Order: sequence, then structure tokens, then C-alpha cells
Amino acid sequence: MTQDATTRGTDWLTTANVRPTRQRVSLATLLVGDGKNRHVTAESLYEACSSAGERVSLATVYNTLRTFCDAGLMREITVDGSKSYFDTNMSDHPHFYWEDDNTLSDAPAAELEIASLPDAPEGAEISKVDVVIRLRRK
Repeated sequence: MTQDATTRGTDWLTTANVRPTRQRVSLATLLVGDGKNRHVTAESLYEACSSAGERVSLATVYNTLRTFCDAGLMREITVDGSKSYFDTNMSDHPHFYWEDDNTLSDAPAAELEIASLPDAPEGAEISKVDVVIRLRRK
């Protein structure tokens, strides 16, 4: 990992007042070190970390992703109620879920049009709408 990438990862953490421990900096550097947004699973981030020669347990990866979500650095997108993806792009945008290889990618937000939503039940309010468009290759 380059010094610039590590600095970018550390800065990302400190903007959200997340204490930059060694493991958090390592994971943050993999997530945002090159300045690009990512969609990762805990398992794919763990593999990337291992490939980079960093020693972090899978449990630590899960806990750190939760910390990043709680701090507002990432958001969790759940597919099929069981598979969680973590997105570093915090803007409101839809996703494509590629069923063939179980990956998530951004869908063009400008092309999505939601005409109306059902009323929330009494005593509740809609906090956000996640749109996941499932795709399979022809």
C-alpha cells in the first residue's frame, strides 16, 4: 500500500471521528485508498486484506465494517435478506445485483424514476428506499 493510499484511508476515518487503529487503517486503505468507491462483502475484504499481507481476522473485518457503517462512512445493502454488501458511495443511488457472480455495482441514478411510494404505517416514517435491480447474463 502506498503512503498516499494510507493517508487517504486515515483521513477517511478521521473525518468521521473513527479512531485510526492499525487494522482500521489497513481496511480503510483497501476500501478508499485509490479514491474509488467499492462494493465489498466482509469475505471479499478479508481476502483482499490477506492478499495485501495484512493480518486481520474475519471477525475483525465484520466488526470494522459495522463500525464504518455506524460512523456513516459506508452503507450496508442486503440482498436476499442474507447477503450483505458494503458500499463506500454514500450518495442515494440504485444498484445492479449480478446473480451470475454475486456482485453488486452502481446503477445510473438519473435513469431511475419512482413515481410514488405507499404510505408508511401509522407511527412510522420512510427513512430511505434501497433499489436493487437483479440481473443475469443472457
